[in-house]
Amino acid sequence: MTDGDAMLSPDPASTAPDSSGPTADLGAAQSDPAPQPVADDAETVEENDTVEVDAEEAEEVAEEVARSGSGYDDVAGLFERLAAAPPGSARRAALRGQLINRCIPLADHIARKFSGRGEPFDDLTQVARVGLVHAVDRFDVSRGSNFLSFAVPTIMGEVRRYFRDNTWAMRVPRRVKETHLRIGAAIDALSQRLGRSPTAKEIAAELGIDPDEVTQAVIAGNAYQPSSIDAVSVGRDTEASLLDTLGEEETQFDRVEEYVAIRPLLAGLPERERRILTMRFFESMTQTQIAQQMGISQMHVSRILAKTLARLRDQTARE
Repeated sequence: MTDGDAMLSPDPASTAPDSSGPTADLGAAQSDPAPQPVADDAETVEENDTVEVDAEEAEEVAEEVARSGSGYDDVAGLFERLAAAPPGSARRAALRGQLINRCIPLADHIARKFSGRGEPFDDLTQVARVGLVHAVDRFDVSRGSNFLSFAVPTIMGEVRRYFRDNTWAMRVPRRVKETHLRIGAAIDALSQRLGRSPTAKEIAAELGIDPDEVTQAVIAGNAYQPSSIDAVSVGRDTEASLLDTLGEEETQFDRVEEYVAIRPLLAGLPERERRILTMRFFESMTQTQIAQQMGISQMHVSRILAKTLARLRDQTARE
């Protein structure tokens, strides 16, 4: 796809999310104290590591949660009580744990939206719940915003970061990974709008990037989950694996160059010398057998071979 006009279809991995990995235990996260203010440079690092979450997609998820009947209107009161509790107090820790437990269904709902993309659901659930912990710790009730509108993009960003940083089988530049993730949502939106699969140029225009970046990101998607060479090939009559179709190393390849170099030299030899070399080195005849066939002595055959080989070596060295 070099001209940017090839039709692209949605890739499950291209819509995959990201986070730092399901290594934190939720129980331990709940017992951790609320994060303290950090230096400006650390905040800059965290901001640079954020993953872009589509605002419309996050709003749709929030609406789904609201329609499911699992409203979270009551968490506003809990956040107000949490803000009023003294820092480091047992009451504050208890309220924090109550908030996290109250909103766990929200994290599980978001994890289910990213299931079926090659990652264990338990890992996605763990990552989403870690994102929920971050959302609870970072939410500021004094700003008057709705917790769902803050928590949903925070949790989705955590899951997307997990996909970006921990699920690629090969090392791919972060910018290409993020572009690859954005392409999936763009393909879905454009496909519904256009009624067909969009081209690379149309995707680039939708995302505001160069078509070459789209091409690179699509190609990089092959590094997301490479196929095993031991896996059975799909769509073939036989059950042969990819490994069974790979050729073996040709042991005579190194002699091709020698053959190409020596062939014109052999053609320039006198007929008798060329015939003797052929019988000795290609037909594996002994000097005695060559002498009998040529009607000369074995000593004469030996001298002809030595003289001819010396001439060939000399000519090869000069060339």
